[in-house]
Amino acid sequence: MTEPSTTLRPVADLIAERLTAALSPTHLEVVNESHHHAGHMGDDGTGETHFAVDVESAAFAGLPRVARQRLVNAALAKLLATRIHALTMRTRAPGEA
Repeated sequence: MTEPSTTLRPVADLIAERLTAALSPTHLEVVNESHHHAGHMGDDGTGETHFAVDVESAAFAGLPRVARQRLVNAALAKLLATRIHALTMRTRAPGEA
């Protein structure tokens, strides 16, 4: 069930809020890519179903890619279950290319 306080807010804002709270990123970019998927599976007509994130956080230091992705997925678990159909991510620690 979707949280009432989140149903009217843009999904990109919710993603940024949750990743900021969970990972204290030094860089965070959230891009809504839903327009590329209009009419495809997972498109619910809202224009807010497909996203890409670029996250730089000290929390990723020393972690392999899969562990970093798990941290992002954990922070966004409720949104992934209800409002996000697809998420691509770039995760890196400060100083990584």
